[in-house]
Amino acid sequence: MAGNPVVLGVLQTVVSSLAGQTGRAALDIVDAGGGTGGFAVPLASLGHHVTVVDPSPDSLAAAQRRAAEQNVPLRAVQGDAADLADLAGKQSADLVLCHSVLEYVDSPPAAMAAIAAVLRSGGAVSVLTASAVAAVIHRGLAGRFDEARRLLDGLGSGANGNGDGSGPAEGPGACPRRFTLAGVTGLIEQAGLRPGPALGVRVFADLVPRVVADADPGAAQALQRLELAAAASPAFHDFAAQIHVLGYR
Repeated sequence: MAGNPVVLGVLQTVVSSLAGQTGRAALDIVDAGGGTGGFAVPLASLGHHVTVVDPSPDSLAAAQRRAAEQNVPLRAVQGDAADLADLAGKQSADLVLCHSVLEYVDSPPAAMAAIAAVLRSGGAVSVLTASAVAAVIHRGLAGRFDEARRLLDGLGSGANGNGDGSGPAEGPGACPRRFTLAGVTGLIEQAGLRPGPALGVRVFADLVPRVVADADPGAAQALQRLELAAAASPAFHDFAAQIHVLGYR
């Protein structure tokens, strides 16, 4: 799956800014839990040195195939986000991606600390997580009221005990952790980094029936324009399916 266009647009702006600050056209980028390279390959195609770290050998192989199809180099390393400093090297990266990772790691604070250790001075981290608030809303709208109530109760009580605004596990195979914007920001600060701008990703896309977009040739483009406009509005951050926050060393 390719990276979300809203997030990719932000990353392109970030790497352009970092390149200007460092005076290096080719940055060192680490994609922690980068999976099949949906974000890594587009960044590598811009001429940056990108390393994907992921526990799944199958995902890493898919990322390398994707890179080969685009004729761009991509380094793939098998491992976990918590071991990032050992795998990639301390202070070795200008940018670290942490997308859909904190939901699954044993300890989000430990993963963020490992990411902070990899960042060079002036470097940035891109954090993308599932939204706890959106999970409640989506289940309520789907008529799954008891599930929505359980998620809401867990959100209010901090059921996981992580101190990160995450909600409870939803069952086998389900996403075990979701976050509020305040929770993500707190994790970034706890790792000794400075929180930057936040975005709401997929505010409306997961709520609009697919048949609506398919029925009108211009509906998909109109929905994308709406998503771009809503992403930067603070009023919609918590309602988005995912929360995107930048952090800086």
